[in-house]
Amino acid sequence: MKKLLFSTVLLTGANASLLHAQTNLTQSTLDLPEMVVTATRSETPRNQLSAASTVYTRNDIERLQVKTLPELLRGSTGLDMTQSGGLGKQTSVFMRGTNADHVLVLVDGIKVGSATLGSTPFEFVPIDQVERVEIIRGPQSSLYGSEAIGGVIQVFTRKGGDSETPKFSLDAGGGSYDTYRTAGNVNGRWKNNWYSLGASSIGTEGINARQPIPGPFGFSQPDRDGYQNTAMNARAGHRFDNNAEVEATFIRAEGDTEYDSNFGGDHAKFVTQTVGLSGKMAIADNWHSTFRLGQSLDQNDTFFPNNTFDSRFNSTRWNASWLNEVALTDEHRLILGSDYRLDEVESTVAYTVKSRYDIGVFGEYRGQFFDNHFVNASVRGDKNEQFGDYVTGNVGWRSNWDYGISTFANFGNAFKAPSFNDLYFPNYGNPNLKPEESTSVEVGLAGNHDWVQWELRAYHTDIDNLITPVPDKNFNFSAQNVGKSQIDGLEAEIGTQWQGWNAKLNMTMLNPEIRETNKRLPRRAAKTLSFDLSRSFGQFDVGAYVLAQDHRFDNPDNSIRVAGFVTVDLRAAYHINKNWLLSAKLNNLLDKNYQTVNTYNQLGMNYFFSIHYNN
Repeated sequence: MKKLLFSTVLLTGANASLLHAQTNLTQSTLDLPEMVVTATRSETPRNQLSAASTVYTRNDIERLQVKTLPELLRGSTGLDMTQSGGLGKQTSVFMRGTNADHVLVLVDGIKVGSATLGSTPFEFVPIDQVERVEIIRGPQSSLYGSEAIGGVIQVFTRKGGDSETPKFSLDAGGGSYDTYRTAGNVNGRWKNNWYSLGASSIGTEGINARQPIPGPFGFSQPDRDGYQNTAMNARAGHRFDNNAEVEATFIRAEGDTEYDSNFGGDHAKFVTQTVGLSGKMAIADNWHSTFRLGQSLDQNDTFFPNNTFDSRFNSTRWNASWLNEVALTDEHRLILGSDYRLDEVESTVAYTVKSRYDIGVFGEYRGQFFDNHFVNASVRGDKNEQFGDYVTGNVGWRSNWDYGISTFANFGNAFKAPSFNDLYFPNYGNPNLKPEESTSVEVGLAGNHDWVQWELRAYHTDIDNLITPVPDKNFNFSAQNVGKSQIDGLEAEIGTQWQGWNAKLNMTMLNPEIRETNKRLPRRAAKTLSFDLSRSFGQFDVGAYVLAQDHRFDNPDNSIRVAGFVTVDLRAAYHINKNWLLSAKLNNLLDKNYQTVNTYNQLGMNYFFSIHYNN
């Protein structure tokens, strides 16, 4: 493993030293938008942000030929991911070494995910309905409240077009493991109205998700575990004569995923849905106000092999927010806002409490000094129905110096409210739990030069009151605030372009420890390296992607080791004309047999062909 990592670094370094950039490379692509929304809850130029950010555009999604959101996110700087099988199987995202439920996920500004588990089913998000993904690393509770200890991932659905002539796109393809995908979208504009409508379907017969386990308490279900997901999205908006805007959004995915389980379950039917309504208007020349209402659903019904109903866990999350941006001067801005969130649970499990609310009020200052120094500071107070009041804050600084050098620093604290399972699950939950708490400090340096663009960040995070299952003398487990962890990390990126070749290297190094035992937090890889290389030759586009990760442990005492791996993906596309495109992708070229969760298989070498039409 070390030899493979070292060889990859040498290969990448050799390419980087030979390449001379002609245009700017940024976090994920050459044409990354200048403005980032999620880092400050308002549009902000990326070169004024102290927070670490990654943005994937629709062009990235199509260029990389990804079929799912986890496939897009894997290998991103500061992100680690585990999957319990193939397509459509449980996916956990760890940001900067924090827990999987320490990542806040938004869809078009609306909080999503399971209120019972406290995490988000990334595997069910339909990538064909996604316009852009923004990833903000580091604590963000001072703007968003609970869950943003590791950071925030925001998914933006497909937007309306700029042309009065409707624009259509159609996709169809198939590949290994009887996998298929179809999608269609239409968008346009009519006078002061815009619209977008799309539908997609993806399915596969899959692989055997879990390997057989011998022994008296062993496990064996030698079958193929399939997956099917049908989705649609709609967006429509109107701009009034006074430039006020109103917009409605809708995205829904539903389907069935099969899995292997020790507990008798065989497959689950799922629904994820997000509905939103927002309005924007100028109260005064220097005061802009935005109001948003939304609802997200996370529904999951499980069944036994004979299709007999097993259990139901449904979450409904209501969201309301009011945001006001006031320009004090051209260089100084103030953002004031409030959020109301109500979580409701409906389940076959008898939760003693089935709903709770949270009200948050926050303020943020953004200022520019001496032309090239940028400061942001935010503070937020949350009142939660279950645990009371909590205050968080964040301060960041960035300076853009001569010769393309930038320096930045951040400090902040964050919290994670206990989930309904932590609090109220029968014979496990503990209603006296406190929020998990964190403090983080980060420093960094970046360069944007004619021949190379690079960024280096180091951070330290302490997390207290971690919620941990604790057994009593009869080995009955209950949730308790007893865990503490310490995470030290280093993130590095380098990108360059020469004669049409685009190259990008990401590296993440982590030391995520349980402080009481000095053991590594489970399911985190300490080292991750990813490298993407692409180029166009006339009507042909070609690319390669390498992902290398070292080993991880699957339990807190680090006695179960999951080996590291290196995978290589190749892709190619042929532009038949301006409307038609053929594409092909070969994943896991080396046919690596690897796992990210102990005993759960990943896909071997596989291919996918598709045809695309755009008018």
